[in-house]
Amino acid sequence: MDLVRPPQVAGYFYPGEKAALEEEVEALLAGARTPPLPGVRGVLSPHAGYAYAGRVMAEAFRALSAWRGKARRVFLLGPSHFVAFPGVAFFPYRAWRTPLGEVAVDLEGGRRLLGQGAPFRAYREPFLEEHSLEVLLPFLQVALPQTPILPLLFGEVDPGEVAEALLPELGPKDLVVASSDLSHYHPDPVARRLDAKTLKRALALDAEGVAQGEACGRLPWSTLTALARALGWKPRLLAYATSAEARGGRERVVGYGALAYVG
Repeated sequence: MDLVRPPQVAGYFYPGEKAALEEEVEALLAGARTPPLPGVRGVLSPHAGYAYAGRVMAEAFRALSAWRGKARRVFLLGPSHFVAFPGVAFFPYRAWRTPLGEVAVDLEGGRRLLGQGAPFRAYREPFLEEHSLEVLLPFLQVALPQTPILPLLFGEVDPGEVAEALLPELGPKDLVVASSDLSHYHPDPVARRLDAKTLKRALALDAEGVAQGEACGRLPWSTLTALARALGWKPRLLAYATSAEARGGRERVVGYGALAYVG
């Protein structure tokens, strides 16, 4: 069986046709204020629909575009929204497909992680409907074409343990992308106060504080924060917004942040 993960949210979170998707991603990246950042090793990106979070996502991936043609692979760390499980899941798809084509998976690296045992586990079910990694792929395909991915979905797990396990696997040309939205469904002023606290912890490299914050990808983000702390990467806030800025409605908003971690 040729295992390729098909897109699940094309036409919903982002355009389902190749030309329209390519045009939108290229326009978002071109409109980003952040330049390509030499030395960037990781980013935090939202994972909402592009109509809501696309501009914030573009800031993160424009920073990563400094690695175009030079990156070895990208670790994608995202939360499992629909399936609860202990540990971190990897499944050996050969590639993930979007309307822009296929993105190769680093199967060898994934198998090395599975060979460590806990917290890593081979588990397909969380990937079947999950959007938290899929929505990042078109940005990667445009910003870092032909770069393999190592996609990991987080259940309940100690992010410090995951960071410790990933450290020996991270080489000098590897990048890390954590996928997370911030607070959910508060009035806009409340959301901004909550998100400011979480972002302050992230900028202080307080991995434990990030893990306690209100963010759906708090554990992947905490893992990136712990990696940055261990490797001396400096965090930088690139953008922050709420869904109110994209589609009005200030009573129940979602917060979005983009951060870069520069070595």
